[in-house]
Amino acid sequence: MTTSSDTGTRTPGITVSSPETTDLRAGYDKDGVVQVPNLLSATEVATIRAAFMDRVAVDHSLAINDGVPEDDVLARFPRFVHPHRRPDLEVGKLALDYLLDPRIFGIVTTLIGPPLGAQSMFYFKPPGARGQALHQDNTFLRAHPETCIAAWIAIDDVDADNGGLAIVPGSHRTELVCPEPADLGESFTNAQVPVPDGLSTVQTVMKAGDVLFFHGSVVHGSRSNTSQDRFRRSLIFHYIPESSVEIAAFYHPLVHPDRRDVFIAEATGGGPCGDLLDGMDA
Repeated sequence: MTTSSDTGTRTPGITVSSPETTDLRAGYDKDGVVQVPNLLSATEVATIRAAFMDRVAVDHSLAINDGVPEDDVLARFPRFVHPHRRPDLEVGKLALDYLLDPRIFGIVTTLIGPPLGAQSMFYFKPPGARGQALHQDNTFLRAHPETCIAAWIAIDDVDADNGGLAIVPGSHRTELVCPEPADLGESFTNAQVPVPDGLSTVQTVMKAGDVLFFHGSVVHGSRSNTSQDRFRRSLIFHYIPESSVEIAAFYHPLVHPDRRDVFIAEATGGGPCGDLLDGMDA
């Protein structure tokens, strides 16, 4: 489904809508995913891209250890996790500012009600990098009783060739599925879930500055970046409803829109799928 607010080529099969239209909430309720074009300007995207590229060239202190071999391209460009917790750094200030940016925060509020910020991430995904097997974010965040929502910001133009997300519309109506081992030749994480019966994947097509919002139970992942010279960088945020009563400890402290820290009960155990490594969502 697309709307008259579309600009250029965007993802077929999901709602593409401006923030002001009723299609936004209707599309999210129907598919669990909506795409908002041009939410960030070209100048903003260029600033974010340059800051994170400068940081990764000299410092990996924000990186999570994904256990990739030293000769893997992802060892040089590891994903950064929770940069918003380092506002003393340029990348941290940018992450915190955009986590709470009224344009993004306002859409999240429209879709799930008053939210709290739970996570920031930056993926570099250079040419040759493996993708990430299909998964569901709330398997890891374990927000309860409601789920999380992602705001996935394209920092480069995105398509199949450079490893853009594949997403399964309608899978937000399914239960969390316990992951099985993934093909490590295709995925840098060793966990995958199957596409639910009767549903199918849709390949995203995004322009830099577009934002994809999707429900924590939506099945999604990506293939390898098979392009010769195109990164697929993305800045990703996760939010949970302010009414949530627990979340996995990895995501504390949560961030209130007034920038103060918020703590709720810690989800105990491994959730519905046993013991899983926190912080592995994307």
